[in-house]
Amino acid sequence: MECRIISIGNELLIGDTVNTNASWLSDVLTEIGIDVTHIYTIGDDLNTMKNILSEALSSTDLIVTTGGLGPTHDDITKRAVAELFDCDLVLEDSVLEFIKKVFKKRNIPFSKSNYHQAEIPDCCEVLFNTQGTAPGMWFDRGSVKLAVLPGVPHEMKHLVNEKLIPKVRAINGDTEFRRSHYITTAGIGESTLSDEIVGPLGDVLPNHVSVAYLPSTQGTKIRISAYGNSDKEIDERIDPVRNHIREKAEKYIIGEGKDLNLEKAVGDLLVERDLSLSVAESCTGGYLANAITDVPGSSRYLMGGLIAYANQVKVNQLGVLSDDLNSHGAVSKPVALQMAKGVAYQLNADIGVSTTGIAGPGGGTEEKPVGTVWIGFWSQEEHFALKARFTNDRLINKERSSAIALEIIRRSILGIEEMPYGFKKHQA
Repeated sequence: MECRIISIGNELLIGDTVNTNASWLSDVLTEIGIDVTHIYTIGDDLNTMKNILSEALSSTDLIVTTGGLGPTHDDITKRAVAELFDCDLVLEDSVLEFIKKVFKKRNIPFSKSNYHQAEIPDCCEVLFNTQGTAPGMWFDRGSVKLAVLPGVPHEMKHLVNEKLIPKVRAINGDTEFRRSHYITTAGIGESTLSDEIVGPLGDVLPNHVSVAYLPSTQGTKIRISAYGNSDKEIDERIDPVRNHIREKAEKYIIGEGKDLNLEKAVGDLLVERDLSLSVAESCTGGYLANAITDVPGSSRYLMGGLIAYANQVKVNQLGVLSDDLNSHGAVSKPVALQMAKGVAYQLNADIGVSTTGIAGPGGGTEEKPVGTVWIGFWSQEEHFALKARFTNDRLINKERSSAIALEIIRRSILGIEEMPYGFKKHQA
């Protein structure tokens, strides 16, 4: 079964909104054996919408649209579909009643334009949306099915999970489906991991299995995907590849699973070892603490943090020596070391970590260019710092500094002496 996804909205084309719906939909549909062959992003233009839909209706099995179902003048998806199928828009009483209840509950006036959200083409099945005021629609055109969904992500996902997937499964039957397994690595770049660590996969890569490297500022996820008629068959195809990669890249692997990240892996280790953590941040400005506290239950191990941006805060709150600031500068090994130890002592934590650097885009010198960062680590067992040279992009520097800080926490807890690829310890 082939599918085309059509994302609708001027805000997507001009960059006001990132089109996360299409990537999420592609992932979900692929997992249940649907081949997504095209993804369109179009504006709120009636003729464009009708032309794209007409072309898709003659070329595929399933079409899914998102967006354009709101109450304002630019929400014209229903009109386009109704005109294309020569249907009338009729008021759906159950939808109108639900919308009125939602507005009353939120103490929001019900305007005339909101009635339009309860108008539905009379040639479709209503996909009732309990998460919002824009209902979805299902059109059965014989060999082609069309699902028209709202663009609000949580509403769209609700309708996909509750309505669309059961319908597609019923149509598609027991066809071969696809599943992916993810191995998450940290402290190493994509090309080095692929070329030097894992190496060629030709001898262990069977038919129906593919491998992809998905880089981010935290590291690289390895996605192993396979088709099969059952979970057992897919496991049998994935396992040889998975085992090969685990053997080759063991020291860089933080765990397995699509949603696993460094902050979750570090949090699990801290809980397992009953350790507490505190952070002192300068160049990251709270980014590291924010990542750590994104994990539910992080209050079990994070004592707190201090954003020591100004030098006097480093001195007064963390005990950094003024002489070291004057002679070495804030972006230096001595300062990073003292910040890490100082925050651990101040907040009574087992581990202290610090970041101090030049995030950019200005402020760099020939000796310390933009992207220069020192990351400090302290525990009762060891005290060291790492020096990094990242990019000229402020946000990327904050992201990478936080990722390296998390990775050295993980490695230190596990007793892994080797630091992330390309880094070395500078002992206190």
